[in-house]
Amino acid sequence: MAKYVMWGSYCEDVLEKRTPYRQDHLDGLAKQKELGILITLGPTKDLTKVFAIYEAEDEVTVKELIEGDPYWQNGIWTEYSVTEWIQAI
Repeated sequence: MAKYVMWGSYCEDVLEKRTPYRQDHLDGLAKQKELGILITLGPTKDLTKVFAIYEAEDEVTVKELIEGDPYWQNGIWTEYSVTEWIQAI
């Protein structure tokens, strides 16, 4: 399976706005991690960007996971890009 890197942006006032969706978001990420699709995901320290690494069959699968996430569906993530990644080491 291929690996993919996702970079995205958070909305303004993310800590306040994410509250109603946070548990569903975390539950979904935990399920993806259990399935071995999500390698890692987290915000930058300044809470402006989100970074993730996925291992999946294709880019379409990764985009479906991102767009199915409550943070995307409710405007907490405001944009994202996915790029196939080659892990050298």
